[in-house]
Amino acid sequence: MSIEAIVKEFSAVAANPKGQLKAYKDAGKKCIGVMPYYAPEELVYAAGMMPFGMWGSNNKTIQRAKEYCATFYCTIAQLDLEMLLDGTMDLLDGVITPTICDTLRPMSQNIRVAMSEKLPCIFLAHPQNRFADWGKQFCMDQYNDVKAGLEKIAGHEIKSEDIAAAIKVYNKSRAARREFVKLASDHCDVIDPIMRSAVLKAAWFMDKAEYTEKLNALNAELKALPAAKWNGVKVVTSGIICDNPVLLKVFKDNNVAIAADDVAHESRAFRTDASEEGDPMMALVEQFTNTDYDVLLYDPQSSKNRRGEFVANLVKESGAQGLVLFMQQFCDPEEMEFPYLKRALDAAGIPFIKLGVDQQMRDFGQAATAIQAFADVLSVQ
Repeated sequence: MSIEAIVKEFSAVAANPKGQLKAYKDAGKKCIGVMPYYAPEELVYAAGMMPFGMWGSNNKTIQRAKEYCATFYCTIAQLDLEMLLDGTMDLLDGVITPTICDTLRPMSQNIRVAMSEKLPCIFLAHPQNRFADWGKQFCMDQYNDVKAGLEKIAGHEIKSEDIAAAIKVYNKSRAARREFVKLASDHCDVIDPIMRSAVLKAAWFMDKAEYTEKLNALNAELKALPAAKWNGVKVVTSGIICDNPVLLKVFKDNNVAIAADDVAHESRAFRTDASEEGDPMMALVEQFTNTDYDVLLYDPQSSKNRRGEFVANLVKESGAQGLVLFMQQFCDPEEMEFPYLKRALDAAGIPFIKLGVDQQMRDFGQAATAIQAFADVLSVQ
């Protein structure tokens, strides 16, 4: 199958998650909505159910969710609730609500109240300090609660061997996506930012084994191509999410390719594998423990600005000329981190721009002007 055909299939899934959800339900699969961030999707998969990513929507406006949410909640969380309330997600059999940031904590309770008669909500509280033994035990207790909730929905026990098998499936998927990110940079003349986003976004709505098989086929086609002849510029993107095709078209129109990303919706989600040895539940706990360089996670060495240096090094190692930071409106962790991130980028001599975004934006005129000007500056350096 050609690169164009494979990407077209991924793009169709990314553009129509509701249709994908219906297809799995029609096939007899139970589906579990999984909100950000770091929920152990492997447990859903091990139960024989479909994890279904919930990262808001670029095509809706917040109406019903206003009855439950403060206006300063980020639009990702609000639009997740909106889709639960307006029937978009009616085919779900349950939802996992992690509580890793100050917005998601109350949102989990809002969803519980709003959905109390509609579907079960599985609460997940990750430990703030994930390194100590007691932090790992807390995480294990939480994961066991998630497992119990999923078993109730599935109607059967989730066996250790099924969890171990799911970890292997997910590790293969993560490896394929990491390879794709590099190949997309190496062949940015073929994979533009819109296509890159669609391929990665589709992973949230597809059976991971099916997705990985298709992605490996795409990777093989990309590896067979000659070296890219790229006359534009390359950047690293950073933030929570950047999947709006209208905004990404601005990148394409200005010959801006994405060399790598530090995006929660993209590479942060598949940066860390789980061990395939020993107790599979502990392997999932250790996977969370080993997750690093995320603004949402506690860093006992934060005074060293490790994350800022990580992002700066990512720009340099990827061959990018600059960084585009997508700042979600009302995201306190990102806003508080920005001065430290700026300090690291300035110290490394890396040009960057910061763009305020949310998922209800429809006019990207200011962003287009900023990206065009940034591309012009990078092209003459």
